[in-house]
Amino acid sequence: MRRIRLSLPEALPFTFSLNVRTTDLNYGGHLAHQQVLVYCQEARVAFLQSLGYSEIDLEGVGLILADAAVQYRAEAFAGDQIEVALGISAIHRKGFDCVYRLMRMHDQVEIALVKTGLVCFDYNSRSPQAIPDAAKEQFRRYVIKLPYD
Repeated sequence: MRRIRLSLPEALPFTFSLNVRTTDLNYGGHLAHQQVLVYCQEARVAFLQSLGYSEIDLEGVGLILADAAVQYRAEAFAGDQIEVALGISAIHRKGFDCVYRLMRMHDQVEIALVKTGLVCFDYNSRSPQAIPDAAKEQFRRYVIKLPYD
């Protein structure tokens, strides 16, 4: 099976920092794999809040994770400060794709590259919805071009 390969531009338009907690580690003593997606969600929540949105209220609809791809690049340890940089790589009729770079700050080493697909979702009717025009306009300011586009 071929390994996932993600390629991102050097700069992404939104950044969020956090510290690796002891509870984020696995039995090997480094950042647990599932925490990488948690860190991406934390950055995405901060990004949405900066625009006046949340994951459950994006102009009246919520968001649901449709897919995720993670390329692990290096370890992180308790106390490491991690910067999560985020950009939007595509806007679709019913959602958008986010890309993330997790960087260990003290030595500028990439920890992981991540892509998530998010779909606008009505949690009452349990159905996908079109991305609201106002949100789409806000997101366009954060769209990046991927090296392979």
